[in-house]
Amino acid sequence: MILSAIITILGLSLFEAISSVDNAIINAEVLSTMGARAKRWFLTWGMFMAVFIVRGLLPFIIIWAFNPALSVFQVLSAAWSSDPLVQDSIHKSAPILLIAGGVFLLFLFLHWLFLEDKKMGLPFAEKFCMSKGVWFYAIVSVLLAFISWFALKENNLMAFGAVVGSSLFFITHGFKQNAEENERKLLSGTNSDLSKLFFLEIIDMTFSIDGVLGAFAFTLSVPLILIGNGFGALLVRQFTISNIERIKKYVYLKNGAMYSILVLGIIMILHSFGFSIPEYISPLCTFIIIGFFFWKSKVYIALNLAQN
Repeated sequence: MILSAIITILGLSLFEAISSVDNAIINAEVLSTMGARAKRWFLTWGMFMAVFIVRGLLPFIIIWAFNPALSVFQVLSAAWSSDPLVQDSIHKSAPILLIAGGVFLLFLFLHWLFLEDKKMGLPFAEKFCMSKGVWFYAIVSVLLAFISWFALKENNLMAFGAVVGSSLFFITHGFKQNAEENERKLLSGTNSDLSKLFFLEIIDMTFSIDGVLGAFAFTLSVPLILIGNGFGALLVRQFTISNIERIKKYVYLKNGAMYSILVLGIIMILHSFGFSIPEYISPLCTFIIIGFFFWKSKVYIALNLAQN
């Protein structure tokens, strides 16, 4: 039991840290244009907001969203409560939550695969999909219809959960696109430090949704999610402060994060349909996938050094 919890926490921390590398890069680039006082504020209070407020409250907000009959107190105490009503409500809502998170992660991966610029980690497959980028919207639409059709046979609310996952993806994607445009303006303009701080907090909140939803593929235990995501968020802050240029050299880490997201999304969808998948599978797959692309990045760095 303890070993399983440790493995889950380590997997969550690794997934949160690697999937938030883009967040750390944006933070570092914007911070480089800010005054010393604003930097200190963000790296202290900003860290508190990201780790304890956003990532701390999001799991409870998600559970409440799928269990609106529960009171705020019941949701906040759900992680430690033995109340049969609370536990039964969460158990019944789990498939809806899992299918919503699974669809969100699946769409996130497919958008990256078909439309986003990337360092080709698996060149044949990734180049082929990039050349067929126009098909992204058709593919996700068909997938949503396909998943919803089978979900309707299980539970009407599961089909609604699939639609919620799709909607959540497009909403957060819009925020991220807007953030990219604002980042360029912030880096090239004369915006105040206050506006940059506000921008960084919004970016942190947007990126945290990926990590928190993905966390439910590892476990439905909120305490484990809080600990694992908290450690991961602290690692992201450490990247931001001192190691961001070194992290940028590991060019395939984003690939590892996205293929992990694909696997976690599939696991969540299978779980929602009642497939029994051991909890250790999610962290194990995350370790293997990210480990492979970390090794691939090391080889790439070594080859570049040899050539230079």
